[in-house]
Order: sequence, then structure tokens, then C-alpha cells
Amino acid sequence: MADVYKALAHPVRRDILKLLRERPRSAGEIAGEFDLAKPTLSGHFAVLKEAGLVTVSRKGTTLTYRLNVSVIEETLAGFLDTLKVGAQEGEKE
Repeated sequence: MADVYKALAHPVRRDILKLLRERPRSAGEIAGEFDLAKPTLSGHFAVLKEAGLVTVSRKGTTLTYRLNVSVIEETLAGFLDTLKVGAQEGEKE
């Protein structure tokens, strides 16, 4: 879960996830949305992939990124559990 929190800590990576929420996108499409060098974006993609937040497929030379919703759901559930959100008032831990 620490990898997910690290990935979400950077605003560019959060913006990439917002784009992918709409639909899968190629690396080139994503790069067109940012004024960043390709190596910088590649680093962001690597962090998102390592955290499991995105999956990537290759067709020829095109890399297509997709949002991995299940990891986001698991992380959110873990976070809420950490905060004990949903526990009834007066419940003992």
C-alpha cells in the first residue's frame, strides 16, 4: 500500500490517473497533455505501474495504459480500515 500512497503523492501522477479514468490512453496521448520531458513522464508511468495503479499493454510500438480500479478499491478499503471509518460510535476496537 505504501507504493500506492507514494504514487498518489505527486500531482502529475494524479492527473494521469484522472485522464485514464475517462478511457485507456496511449503513452503519446498522455504525453500530449503535459509539458514534461519524455524521461520525466516515463518515470511517472513506472511509479504508477509499480504501484499497480495502471496496467500497460503493447501493440507494436504503442504502449496503452489503463486504470487498474481493483487496486484503487483495495487501497481505499485499507485506508478506511486504518481510520476505522464506518465503525459505529461507541464500538470498541
